[in-house]
Amino acid sequence: MNIKKGDTVAIMTGEDKANKGKLKKGKVLTVFPKENKIIVEGINMVTKHKKAKSASDPGGKINQEAAFDASNAMVVCPSCGKPARIGYQILGDGTKLRVCKKCGEPFKK
Repeated sequence: MNIKKGDTVAIMTGEDKANKGKLKKGKVLTVFPKENKIIVEGINMVTKHKKAKSASDPGGKINQEAAFDASNAMVVCPSCGKPARIGYQILGDGTKLRVCKKCGEPFKK
């Protein structure tokens, strides 16, 4: 999985995809690599009905983000600002570095 927590992603498919040419973007909050799912801030909002546990804890409807498949999103390159695929460069000391396939610039973490 190329998407990491804290990355900015653009939604490519689904009900939150581009509207009139503008891509919806958001920051990745949580990554579930085994399920290949991600949770993105402000994307795929669902309504959960919460039952009141006590008089001080009221119930009601709560809007929150839901997980969706990571293949529906692309990482936005911080240098060129466009959604791009991710490549890897192996440095001399053996560490892997994520790079943008469009502009070739490394992702800074």
